[in-house]
Amino acid sequence: MARALMNFLDPQAIALGVEAQDNEAVIRLLAGKLEALGYVRPSYAGAVVRREATMPTGLPLGYALNVAIPHTDPEHVLKPGIALAVLRKPVDFANMEDPDEAVPVGYVFLLAINDKDKQIDMLQEIMDTIQSEAALASLSNARSIEDIGAVLG
Repeated sequence: MARALMNFLDPQAIALGVEAQDNEAVIRLLAGKLEALGYVRPSYAGAVVRREATMPTGLPLGYALNVAIPHTDPEHVLKPGIALAVLRKPVDFANMEDPDEAVPVGYVFLLAINDKDKQIDMLQEIMDTIQSEAALASLSNARSIEDIGAVLG
């Protein structure tokens, strides 16, 4: 599966059992982690929220819980990385293909991208992971960073 995903995912940027009111709260939580770890500039969180409003990233997979992959322009990124939230209860993101449709999301992969080559690698690793309903179920059941590593590493 997505063996290299853990190469992009900082263990300190993983949040399990997240309870959030809405997608902006999830984005700001993860962006705060990436900022504290030196991946992104202070402008990053607001830029992701603004981009999500006009170019949504909810990805309907046909499972009970779906995925969102928010991101923004490279100028807000210091070095490439991914933050991950596994939500306790889904929050709605707008569907990337039909912005009027809400998608209940249980997994958010927040991308910090400043290198197009790495972007392709990151997205491929995420796509490999989310195409497996079993892998997503394992993420939902994860209780520790080690559990996440076992699924994604």
